[in-house]
Amino acid sequence: MGHQVVLVEDEEDIALPLVRTLQREGHDVTWLDAGLKVLEHVAGHEVDLVILDLGLPDMDGLDVCRSLREQGFDGGIMIVTARAGELDRVVGLDYGADDYLSKPFGLAELQARVRALLRRSLPRDSRRANASEGGDPPGLRIDEGSRRVRQADREIALTTKEFDVLALLASRSDQVVSREHLMSQVWDQNWFGSTKTLDVTIGRLRQKLEDAGASERVVAVRGVGFRLESSRDDA
Repeated sequence: MGHQVVLVEDEEDIALPLVRTLQREGHDVTWLDAGLKVLEHVAGHEVDLVILDLGLPDMDGLDVCRSLREQGFDGGIMIVTARAGELDRVVGLDYGADDYLSKPFGLAELQARVRALLRRSLPRDSRRANASEGGDPPGLRIDEGSRRVRQADREIALTTKEFDVLALLASRSDQVVSREHLMSQVWDQNWFGSTKTLDVTIGRLRQKLEDAGASERVVAVRGVGFRLESSRDDA
């Protein structure tokens, strides 16, 4: 089954061959030509990999990369750019990119890099937890009576909706909770608005769990919903 890939490139003559190459690999490709379009698309869709050019017409690609991570995107990010200097490479990785490919490049190299990046099955927060010293961190403590969440000796400040989503996922730990059930239980069973509000809430919740060093992570199951699982179970 193909992955969901977003290609960010503002020059059509460069973008179209890349789109065709990725589609031949079996991926579903969305081509976008501006940074704001990327942030809006990723907030509302399941995306496995973003291939990101830095020279965009509306904002710098590095700012796009950083914003994606800040809004909770934990898929792969590959920077593709004509900025080949070592400083740009280091800065790009510091902003949250997973890989860096300098122009000009061969299509075969791009394909190999994409395959390698998509094989990294663990989200970023799980990889960080597995690499840390001193073993796995203790699990989350969710007190529904006081509506407080703690990781070790630290309280995680959550909004009302973030807490409700986390509590519902935790009540069915390691089981998939459908988007429809989350919307009906956390918002309202008669909710007729966009489900983008759920994705935004999930994104913020993921970031807060990561920032707190929690072993638990919210995993998206494409086309179904979300599951709360612990990286300690991967060992």
